[in-house]
Amino acid sequence: MHLRRKAGSRPASERAWRAAPWCCALMTLALLAGCGSKPRLPGAQKDDRPPPVLLEVQAPGPLAALLREHLDLARLPAMTQDPLREGELERLVAAAPAQVRALVRTEGYFNAQIAVENLGGDPPRVRVTVHPGPRAIVGDVQLDVQGPLREQAERGEANALEAQQALRREWPLPPGAPFADETWSRAKTQSLARLRAQGYVGADWTQTQARVDAATNRVVLSGRIDSGPLYRTGPLRIQGLSHHDEQTVRNIANFPPGRPATEELLLDFQERLQGSSLFDRATVSLASDPQDPSDTPVRVRLGERKLQEATFGVGYGANVGPRATVEHTHRRPFGRPWLMRNKLDVAAVQQLWVGEISTHTLPGLYRNLVGGAAERVESDTDVVTAARVRVGRAHDSKRITRLLYVQAERSYTRTDVSRTDSDAVGAYLQGIWRNVDDVLLPTTGQVWNGEVGAGVARSDPGTRGPFGRLHVRWFVYRPVGSWFAQGRVELGQVYSRDDVVVPETLRFRAGGDESVRGYGYRDLAPVVDGVTVSGRVVFTASAEIARPILQKLPELWGAAFIDVGRAAMRWGELDPALGVGVGVRYRSPVGPVKLDVAWGEEVKRLRLHFTVGVGF
Repeated sequence: MHLRRKAGSRPASERAWRAAPWCCALMTLALLAGCGSKPRLPGAQKDDRPPPVLLEVQAPGPLAALLREHLDLARLPAMTQDPLREGELERLVAAAPAQVRALVRTEGYFNAQIAVENLGGDPPRVRVTVHPGPRAIVGDVQLDVQGPLREQAERGEANALEAQQALRREWPLPPGAPFADETWSRAKTQSLARLRAQGYVGADWTQTQARVDAATNRVVLSGRIDSGPLYRTGPLRIQGLSHHDEQTVRNIANFPPGRPATEELLLDFQERLQGSSLFDRATVSLASDPQDPSDTPVRVRLGERKLQEATFGVGYGANVGPRATVEHTHRRPFGRPWLMRNKLDVAAVQQLWVGEISTHTLPGLYRNLVGGAAERVESDTDVVTAARVRVGRAHDSKRITRLLYVQAERSYTRTDVSRTDSDAVGAYLQGIWRNVDDVLLPTTGQVWNGEVGAGVARSDPGTRGPFGRLHVRWFVYRPVGSWFAQGRVELGQVYSRDDVVVPETLRFRAGGDESVRGYGYRDLAPVVDGVTVSGRVVFTASAEIARPILQKLPELWGAAFIDVGRAAMRWGELDPALGVGVGVRYRSPVGPVKLDVAWGEEVKRLRLHFTVGVGF
């Protein structure tokens, strides 16, 4: 682009030179005017004049706040600072009672006594006094369902009957509840969302009404809802796969076409995808505006994790001292739909390798697996070396995880005065049952974790013979006022003849972070000839209360706890040790980070414990 100056125009420099005296004069005038003005502090109001009216509200707290926010008399100072025109105050005072009555009715007060007084003065002062009287309550609720839901319920279809019953059973504003416009609106919204979550995606209210009887302070609620068609699952539309098979995703879905497309069904599918260790992103949704609601495509958008990942870590564990960890995961070894994990953990007193190869999810949410482990643990009195290999079949569902497996294991225990070599082959069933509000950060619910098994063991010194093993742990979580309580009980026993010594890994010891705090790792066990050995029975229990420490940092909690327990050869010989202490909890997105200081009553000393995560 070329810029041209008009013919006959003066150069810019010449025009600027001629204008300079005028600019200097204007700037001088501005500076002189500023010297005589009062500087305005940051945040100061532009106008210091008093408001046109002063309002006093005498009413119960929530109603007073409501009136101060919405009355015209209350909003007036924000609109103008000018004195009121003649007659304007009288008009506002006259209109105030009706405004007050309308506002308090939204909170369920239909017989309020209201007084508005002009107290005069300069500026004028107005007092609003409200005696709300009794609050109206819900007297009756009449809900009517129309559309396909009603027709399906009349035919006795289980899904429709449950949805219809849940609509009435879980109505948030039942008879006897205080009435307010906000709770009435919220009840309608929540009930509609709940019905849509049952698969009636197009459900909507066609009529709602709240009939008020001011004489009795009762409100009759009624509503008619049209369910619209029941959406059922159709084909899966899977996006984002490059390494893994579509069949794996269909196995994880675990539902055939034609199932009611409930929110729970889709969310469970999405959570299983996210928990499969194959994907770092997974979203499941219904196709919008399907041609046939009874065959609605289910859209699955995935982001695959890397085929191989390795993590390295160093740290310090209260149980095992300084440690270094290497973990490797391969999500498709040898080009097969398998998952291979290996973990090597090297610490001052413990060295551990754990490895496993399992299939990707099979039909019915099953997985086949082969695994093994090797471990060396050193204590003050002995050194235990153990190895095992197992073959099994796992089943993972929302609340229950089961593992049925056959395992062969061997352990070698060496002390200053003896050596024990033992091995065993057995079949085991292991399971976890969860019913908690949050798997990572539970505050309500309970968890059962148990294992039962039987087999044949051989030991030297000792002999050969059958054995059985039972190990159960129970966790419970409950809110108690502003505190959160949790408890744990552990019981275990090995059944065998006295001359049959099962491998060390099948017997029990107590003490340490997730056992009895205040004592060393595996220290609470029977002592034979001055040497600590693993027991045939174990009992531990724990009780803890915790609450947030800082309002501004609700993730940081303080806690106090008491632990008891020990392992022994027989129940009659069990003498539980006691540990008490305090700690802090940081509730991180990956689970709680816990730092505890515990006093071991038996050893008369303090011990520091540090753990991450929930140990089910």
